[in-house]
This record gives sequence, C-alpha cells and structure tokens, in this order.
Amino acid sequence: MEEKKKFKLVSSKKTRYLLPNILTLAGVCLGISSIKFSIDGNFSLAVTLILFAAILDALDGRIARLIKGTSEFGKELDSLTDFVSFGIAPVFILYFWELNNYGKLGWAITLIYSVCCVLRLARFNLTKIENSEEWKNNFFEGIPSPAGGLLILMPLIYELTDLNIGFDLKNLTPYLTVLIAILLVSKIPTLALKKITISPKATVFLLLGIGIVFIALLFYTLETLLVFGIGYLISIPLGVIIYKSQSKKNLEKISDENHEDIL
Repeated sequence: MEEKKKFKLVSSKKTRYLLPNILTLAGVCLGISSIKFSIDGNFSLAVTLILFAAILDALDGRIARLIKGTSEFGKELDSLTDFVSFGIAPVFILYFWELNNYGKLGWAITLIYSVCCVLRLARFNLTKIENSEEWKNNFFEGIPSPAGGLLILMPLIYELTDLNIGFDLKNLTPYLTVLIAILLVSKIPTLALKKITISPKATVFLLLGIGIVFIALLFYTLETLLVFGIGYLISIPLGVIIYKSQSKKNLEKISDENHEDIL
C-alpha cells in the first residue's frame, strides 16, 4: 500500500528561504500602502510606513545571511521591492503633498527620481567586488535607495513636527528631490558598514544605543527621523574620506606584496 505524500509548500531544505522573502514582501506591501494613505491625506502614517519598510529592508538581507537563506530569487525580489518602496512610494507621497503644485515640472521631478532609483538598483545588482577589494563591501556606490527615500521626505517630516526654525522647508522639496536623485546614481562612496567587527566589550553599549534609538522612534518618531536624515547627510563626506583612506592603504598593501614577490 502506497504511503500518502505529505503536501509541502517548499522542500524541507528550502524552508529557510521563506522568512527573508516574507519580510521583503511585507516591505512592498507597506510601500504600496503608504501611497494609498498619502492619497487620503494621511501623510504622517504614510511616512511611518516608509520607515517600517526601511527597517524590514535592513533586516531581510541580514536574516537571510544569518540563517543561510540567501538566493538569487531573494536578491531580485529585494531589488524590485526597493524600487516600489523607496523609488516610487516616497516620491509619490511628495507629489500628492507638494510637487503636484508645480504642474508638469513636479511630475517630471517625480519621474526623474524614480528613474534614477531604478538605475541605481540595476547598477547595484551588477556590481561585483573582487576578493582583493573586499573592504569595499563596507561602502555603497552612491546613496542606497532606502536612505534616498527617507531623505527626500525630510521637508514633509519637518512640517509634520512641531519644530519651527523660521524657514519653510517645503520650498526646498523639488531641489532636494533632484539632489537626492543625482546622489542615487552618483559614484560617491557612502558608508554601508556591512562587515564591521565589534569588540565584545562594546556589545552592551551597542545594544543600549539600539534600545535608545527604538525608544526615540517610538515616542518621537518624526523628530528622530529628522536627526537621522541630517546625520546621514553629514556622514556622506565622512564616507568619502574613509573610502579614500582605505583605498590608499589597499594600494600600499598590494604594492608591498608585489615588491616581496619580486624579491
């Protein structure tokens, strides 16, 4: 008598691929939902959903590597999700909030940002780093799309807070959007910090810092996002300096190795 085969959605050996992809799909749902809420005029919730999508985007890849659930399918799915959640959703939120007031120019800016984002993601997927240049894994080429999606929302985030610096940041919206679009496709090195080592003694302070950040996001979400945005903009020239320093050290190391081979 033949045994009944158990129905399985995926092979038992493939189940580890599900969790990262579920997080990725949740991210795209959040991105699309943010567009819906921006159409309804609920910009505060729309921005919050983009924040959650960015958090999921930061987690899915790390979880995939941690449980050895990386795959080519997951990589492509992540890029498509990034385009929707950070290449389309944030700039559409801006369009319904302010850019639509600029008529055709506002729509052109919306398209420019989305095009730059998809070009940035396509380039990222094709980027291959040699083993001799593994240090480059700690840097992005241009700013990543999640960071870009949050940065262009800074004028809106500022207006949603109770802060007042005596200047209407709304007027900077089209200029900031174009600037961030250019930074997306630029070759300016920005910090990625994918492969950094942390001293065991510093772990407790790292966890404390993460806890403080989550508490700040919980009670002062918009204000914390503004601080992060300003901090990230400041980190861009810092990333360029660190990149040049690392590049110089790597060239010196290669030169020394070649010199030893000759001797």
